[in-house]
Amino acid sequence: MRKQSVLNGLIGKHRITRREFVVQAVAAGVTAGAAMSFFDSAKAATPKKGGDFRQGLTGGSTGDVLDPARTLDSYMINMSAGQLRNNLTEISPSGELRPELAESWEASPDAATWTFKLRKGVEFHSGKTLEAEDVIASFNHHRGKDTKSAAKGIVKPIKDIKADGKDTVVFTLEGGSADFPFLASDYHLTICEAKSDGTMAWEKGEGTGGYTLEKFEPGVTGKLKRNPNYWKEDQAFFDTVENLFIADVVARTAALRSGEIHAMSNLDLKTAHLLERDTNVKVFTTSGNKHAVFPMHTTVDPYKNSDVREALKYAINREELLAKILKGKGELGNDSPVGPANIYRATPEELPQRPYDPEKAKFHLKKAGMENLKVKLHLASTAFEGAVDAGQLYAESAKAAGIDLEVVRESNDGYWSNVWLKKTFCGSYWGGRPTEDWIFSQIYSKGADWNETLWDNEKFNMLLVQARAELDDKKRREMYVEMQRIVHSDGGAIIPLFMAYTHGVSAKVGMPDQLANNWELDGHKNAERWWFA
Repeated sequence: MRKQSVLNGLIGKHRITRREFVVQAVAAGVTAGAAMSFFDSAKAATPKKGGDFRQGLTGGSTGDVLDPARTLDSYMINMSAGQLRNNLTEISPSGELRPELAESWEASPDAATWTFKLRKGVEFHSGKTLEAEDVIASFNHHRGKDTKSAAKGIVKPIKDIKADGKDTVVFTLEGGSADFPFLASDYHLTICEAKSDGTMAWEKGEGTGGYTLEKFEPGVTGKLKRNPNYWKEDQAFFDTVENLFIADVVARTAALRSGEIHAMSNLDLKTAHLLERDTNVKVFTTSGNKHAVFPMHTTVDPYKNSDVREALKYAINREELLAKILKGKGELGNDSPVGPANIYRATPEELPQRPYDPEKAKFHLKKAGMENLKVKLHLASTAFEGAVDAGQLYAESAKAAGIDLEVVRESNDGYWSNVWLKKTFCGSYWGGRPTEDWIFSQIYSKGADWNETLWDNEKFNMLLVQARAELDDKKRREMYVEMQRIVHSDGGAIIPLFMAYTHGVSAKVGMPDQLANNWELDGHKNAERWWFA
């Protein structure tokens, strides 16, 4: 213990050289080898600025734009919300809510009015100082009946936004919302400058973030350089960041092993064990609420029949998918999006796991009068890791229930704009929503832009509003458990798996001890939080 204390004390001297450290450590009774090893590991864990960081990202498209309202997938989340811009609040690596552009907030007793105090002295990339008008313009960009924003469902409860001086913003909601500060961390709700007409300036990709945009080719690359005036003095360490869209996992892996890129996510789980043997690469996982989905449009035949939906849910072998697709890196899904990182998740006793049961599937098909069901499932590898293989396994397991399920292979490029939300049965994935209200409001509520099943359940929608305003924790939990039961039994989402985020990172890259699990790549904040060791 004494030697460890000596080493810690010496390493705390900011300007000490390796040679000086070893000499002083040996004099204190530590071996030279142990001293050198400790020095190297300690210095590698100390953030420092410099270097050109390149990463291979998934979820890009030639249709990507810099408008945060139209951010669809991981590529633009990482670049827009993780590098160019900030939110009022953010989720910390430990999963807690913490201030970002807002330094504090408080609610009225009924949680229907929220007052946010802004940090003073924060500058946009243009040099303009952040003020309340910028926050108002940024939120209003997602509001109104004509908005194209995917965050429309999140901001729908906002009745009014006004400034109380230059550094204070007051949100008035239609009803109480205990989770509103969490919603302010959504990656669509990044803060941009206000134009003179009160609209939001998003076209140049400017914000208050740690990096400024130099080049953007949608579906190809985005290159940024460090913002010298970034208000977070201990963040954004790289000189430049280049984001490459590399959809093919084999190509991403080859680029990582050759040193062409320094980080990637969504490993090929079939070959991940081989990558782990590469001493130049660090392989690791983070587990949160990411889950795979096969959404069905509940407004069209045959999926508008609840018995058909039930049959398709019983016809999938989740255990097989967990073993063969995820190689055990995850857990079984149960047709509810509330995951292991949520606080009101139903227990197995409250919501028993749905098994693979072809006979029950046949029962529901007979009840629906559709014993010889034929359906098409549209998939691409970008839908989620192993999506196409998962679809093929699903097709095989469905045969035992008398279901003819045809997997239609779609192009990765344009999948999220041409297939998702448009085809009546396809694949998708979700993650990163830390509260039940958030994921239910954005994806399962009536009229939400990202309601991928077009589902409308009157009791669910009623409970959603009630639970949002309920401040009694016990009553609130009961409501959310009941909502999970409704989604499980009546919803149009087949959720077979919760998936760990998988990563490969160059050994040259330093990272903090705790990584965020709300999204991949350290909550998509890796360009801000990582450095070259």
